[in-house]
Amino acid sequence: MATSIKKIVAASLIGTTIEWYDFFLYGSAAALVFNQLFFPESDPLTGTLLSFLTYAVGFVARPLGGLVFGHFGDRVGRKTLLVVSLVMMGTATFLIGCLPTYETLGPAAALVLTGLRLVQGFALGGEWGGAVLIVSEHGDDARRGFWASWPQAGAPGGNLLATGVLAALAAWQPEETFLAWGWRVPFLLSGVLVLIGLWIRLTITESPVFQESAPEERAPIVGVLRHHWKDVLVAIGARLAENISFYLLTVFVITYAKTAGVENSTVLTAVLIASAVHFVTIPMWGALSDRVGRRPIYLAGAAGIGVWIFAFFPLVDTGNFLAITVAVIVGLLFHGMMYGPQAAFFSELFGTRMRYTGVSIGAQLSAIVAGALAPIIAVALLRAYSSSLPISLYLGLAAVLTLGAVYAARETQGRDLAERIHTR
Repeated sequence: MATSIKKIVAASLIGTTIEWYDFFLYGSAAALVFNQLFFPESDPLTGTLLSFLTYAVGFVARPLGGLVFGHFGDRVGRKTLLVVSLVMMGTATFLIGCLPTYETLGPAAALVLTGLRLVQGFALGGEWGGAVLIVSEHGDDARRGFWASWPQAGAPGGNLLATGVLAALAAWQPEETFLAWGWRVPFLLSGVLVLIGLWIRLTITESPVFQESAPEERAPIVGVLRHHWKDVLVAIGARLAENISFYLLTVFVITYAKTAGVENSTVLTAVLIASAVHFVTIPMWGALSDRVGRRPIYLAGAAGIGVWIFAFFPLVDTGNFLAITVAVIVGLLFHGMMYGPQAAFFSELFGTRMRYTGVSIGAQLSAIVAGALAPIIAVALLRAYSSSLPISLYLGLAAVLTLGAVYAARETQGRDLAERIHTR
């Protein structure tokens, strides 16, 4: 019996929120405490840079996860791989909460931390493609942008959850207590969340579009490279400004605010509020893309964030809570204009039995040069120039590249996902 689209959306949203919670929790902890816990012999900014390097390792593993999960997702189905990715991510995150720090293990602690981060990245590399595809392939052509945008809302949902838990602990505990054991609580909580997500995902049915299709290539990656290499390049370019902006607005801003003398609780609360707005508005942008097309909304978001970033850091510099909150909210609204239509846009670029591989490879290859490096490049630029202007120029350049990639792409709105697109 087919599962209703609303149940499919709920299962994808909850599972994706949990996986992003795990992934973003690491990023927030890297900005807040990992420099002291795992790199205590370095100065604060260098320790933070080293923490972000372990954070970036997760992105390096994401294309490999996308390739492996994409291969089997295109061969055996979406549902099974979504369950596997959730279990892998939750287990790695729970173990981080149990991990001894530098004080106990010395340098080996950072190595184990990096290994668990690799598992997180590998799992997330396979999660994203499957989550957006199982919704896209269950939904109808006319409202695909709206339905497929809900798993996208799992990103701010996870960030909202991770930031909220950390903000509450930081506010309610003395810093000494938070450093001693409080930081572990959000990671251990992941074990409970994964059980909930796993139960929900096991109840849904496989994608009907996938079940009705026949394999086109023994190795889906071969078909992607043969028929869809231009679409992979479009996906990579389209993600640059989207991915970089998100991590600057939600992860790097914590470190930047510290250097500007802003309290952790102030910036965490600002990100918390902005993430809630982001969560609510992403489906709105997806729905709008069903009316006017994927490209116009995406292009407006890329242009907007490329301009707004030059106002973003000066607003954070004020130290004013309202100004910081507005800075993050507006930035994430522009990000949502790219992220909301993205799931449907990427899904519509590829044929059915190459779709999981195609969207995963395109999205995750971009994540290495975009999201993985964004906090590292931003910290390095801040250290070198003691100014936010080079960071703004960095994102501005990424926005120009994204505008070029999306402008060069064909409009995909309303395309039948059962089509063998590469024969067109």
